[in-house]
Amino acid sequence: MKEFKVLLNSINDVKDFVRSASSLPCDIDVVSGRYVVDAKSLLGMFSLDPTKPVLVQLHGTDADAAKFAELIKNVLVGD
Repeated sequence: MKEFKVLLNSINDVKDFVRSASSLPCDIDVVSGRYVVDAKSLLGMFSLDPTKPVLVQLHGTDADAAKFAELIKNVLVGD
């Protein structure tokens, strides 16, 4: 499992993030506090607080993680 932190503070960020997640064959979860949302669910992603960074957990190969990191590089945040 690979983990990333992202900040999705606009509608377009969320839509692009879900589109990127949906392009991969592996499962991707987004953790915000005690909530876990499927990263491929637009409705689920819009239920999260857009003012706080969230943790993304990718359950796939290293190649999947590298591709996903490249797709979402504009919303990645440091620790």
